[in-house]
Amino acid sequence: MKIFGDEKSGNCLKVKRTADHLGLAYEWVAVDIMRGESRTPEFLTMSPAGQVPVVAWPDGRVLAQSNAIIRYLAAGTGLLPTDPFEQAKVDEWLFWEQYSHEPYVAVCRFQMLYEGRPAEERDDWRVARGESALDFLDAALSARRWLVGEAFTVADIALHAYSHLAHEGGFDLSRRRHLTAWIQRCADVFAGG
Repeated sequence: MKIFGDEKSGNCLKVKRTADHLGLAYEWVAVDIMRGESRTPEFLTMSPAGQVPVVAWPDGRVLAQSNAIIRYLAAGTGLLPTDPFEQAKVDEWLFWEQYSHEPYVAVCRFQMLYEGRPAEERDDWRVARGESALDFLDAALSARRWLVGEAFTVADIALHAYSHLAHEGGFDLSRRRHLTAWIQRCADVFAGG
């Protein structure tokens, strides 16, 4: 399979981390979104929305949207619970991540990292919602090691992607001890620990 993605993107990092964790063979195809490489006619044929990541299989199948991709890759593995209710709990976190976390934490990071804006030029309302999302995640992790059940899942991969990079968006994680401990647990899993 080929993974088309931007190496700085947290959404692309989710897919890479999932594939790496599962030991899946893939070819990484770098797509520079700032140079318009996700807007070429060839790329838009695979992903009409012009977004990364995209995964393409040799048989011609193509899948976009990071959380759909990681959920598909995780099917039948320990990264996705077999119990339907726990699968729904994973989905609950995946939907929350795309609606209440990524649009604020990741966009502030995009503004600073990709566009070179100083922290003071971030949208105040977006910063406030990002802070709220990180606080919510910290509170949720105060009572558990992982987001769903007793095991590391794709919900953890999805939320880790931008949470561990939140400082690049001007967010201070130091007062969020449950979140920072969880970020380290995830890093240990990725490192094979």
